[in-house]
Amino acid sequence: MKYVLVTGGVVSGLGKGVTASSIGVVLKACGFRVTTIKIDPYLNTDAGTMSPFEHGEVFVLDDGGEVDLDLGNYERFLDIKLTRDNNITTGKIYQAVINKERRGDYLGKTVQVVPHITDEIQDWIERVAMNPVDGKEGPPDVCVIELGGTIGDKIFSPHNDSGILDAGDIESMPFIEALGQFSYRVGPGNFCLVHVSLVPVLNVVGEQKTKPTQHSVRGLRGLGLAPDVLACRSTEPLEDHVKAKLSQFCHVPMSNIVNLHDVTNIWHIPLLLRDQKAHEAILKVLELQYSGKVPREPKLAEWTKRATKFDNLKTPVKIAMVGKYTGLLDSYLSVIKALSHASVFMERKLVVEWVPSCDLEDSAAKETPESHIKAWKLLKAADGILVPGGFGDRGVQGKILAAKYARENDVPYLGICLGMQIAVIEFARSVMKLRGANSTEFDPATTSPCVIFMPEGSKTHMGATMRLGSRRTYFHISGCKSAKLYGNAHYVDERHRHRYEVNPEMVPDFERTGLSFVGKDESGSRMEIIELPSHKFFIGAQFHPEYKSRPGKPSPLFLGLIAAASGQLESLLRSCNVANPNSTKACTNGIVSSKPRLYSNGHLKKPLNSLVNGYYANGNGIPI
Repeated sequence: MKYVLVTGGVVSGLGKGVTASSIGVVLKACGFRVTTIKIDPYLNTDAGTMSPFEHGEVFVLDDGGEVDLDLGNYERFLDIKLTRDNNITTGKIYQAVINKERRGDYLGKTVQVVPHITDEIQDWIERVAMNPVDGKEGPPDVCVIELGGTIGDKIFSPHNDSGILDAGDIESMPFIEALGQFSYRVGPGNFCLVHVSLVPVLNVVGEQKTKPTQHSVRGLRGLGLAPDVLACRSTEPLEDHVKAKLSQFCHVPMSNIVNLHDVTNIWHIPLLLRDQKAHEAILKVLELQYSGKVPREPKLAEWTKRATKFDNLKTPVKIAMVGKYTGLLDSYLSVIKALSHASVFMERKLVVEWVPSCDLEDSAAKETPESHIKAWKLLKAADGILVPGGFGDRGVQGKILAAKYARENDVPYLGICLGMQIAVIEFARSVMKLRGANSTEFDPATTSPCVIFMPEGSKTHMGATMRLGSRRTYFHISGCKSAKLYGNAHYVDERHRHRYEVNPEMVPDFERTGLSFVGKDESGSRMEIIELPSHKFFIGAQFHPEYKSRPGKPSPLFLGLIAAASGQLESLLRSCNVANPNSTKACTNGIVSSKPRLYSNGHLKKPLNSLVNGYYANGNGIPI
């Protein structure tokens, strides 16, 4: 097993996740099987209970893991299926160590950060890295690890004159120590460190400045980690003398300094890495640069074609995104990516109009009239309307008004999770004349509870208590638009994240009035997909189709929305080429190979019980 560690310095938000994903793409294009791990140093067990304003969206995996959005980038770029264990948090590590201490695994020992926490981190990485994530048997070849946060930052204060540690990243220190030990454990040729840093330009002088990166690398070295490759973020391509200066002061060869300047779309990042021979630098460190005697070269023809196609799109399609977290675009990252995948497939230039749902409400007309007018103007000018998932009652009335406008004006509509429930509530109020219709989430005392709390849910614990992960949806009306979009499949497997559902007792009333429940779970009592047959395109899904959308395999429901919004739905439905990536058998995530993988240059002193097979090698290749 080979490891590539991606760290970041100077400032957060440089794009470590996209960089790590792009490195994985290039290595995969060189013929390697790649897996990924994201380390988040926060104390939360997972991302499930955090607000989107804190860390962006919560990405959901097949196994129900609620994880950091970067794992979504990994899955989209590499077309893999990860598990909850691929996201390491401080909370998970400490919980694992405390559980072991309570069981008596450390009996007689004083449990400390070093070695017990650091050993648990290393064991976790090695165990998870061996799990296949691409549907094939046997362990991957390379594991790309992203360490969240920034390291190597410098602050000086009366209480901290070390110039090494940023107070905001104290929680990262056990991981940094563990990764330093890990590089020694696996040995030379098995570990490559890629450090992502910033090379800013001061407007006053217009010169690219290397000092922030110099300080970042110096701090990184002071923490026991030395970068093998520098990935420098900048607005414009780096000048040669800047690269030379970075090489001199950071002790990194110029051939190992990669410039990730701003590009028109992120699909160009793997191409930037390829064009600058980043794969050669990484593979040389990992001693993988040759396949026999032939140098490995990445095959990225499809990526090149896709990136070029994206840049050349001219005809716009406007989608109104009606949500409550529109102030932070990362809150809906997977939805935006799914729209982008579908729009490229349909050869349309995506224009997302952000509509704060609160601004559509009648109360906004009095409180913020300008915002109210603007929101309705954007909504009415859109070619299609999308209402994504969410929690809480803020902005719900605005979403209901958006669904009503789409239904009454034959505007293509896609409701996801809460967006589907909103459409059901609006239908009950406007068509069935149930004025008090609501969800018990928003009005526990409603006389017409068309959306109710699921019986198996917990009302006392919030973390990991929703209906999560991949669940099967069976189509009950074969000729419906949704089934056609999924290639006339009998069922699909999609990912869920909800604790409320459509009230099954009211379903017969809805169906008699014209609302079709075309998709249901295996029991037939849980509603999964709704449609209005008389409408151009009015679909709601209880699941989150955006989580399984890929650049080369767009989500069928998003394809339908873009096609309907651009006048191409009929031709799409007639086409026999609609991808159906979700009706296959269960993925092979979690299968563990019985073959031992040895480190030829490692320094393990003892077998590790928590690893997949317990076989390793010392520095001489002798099994222990």
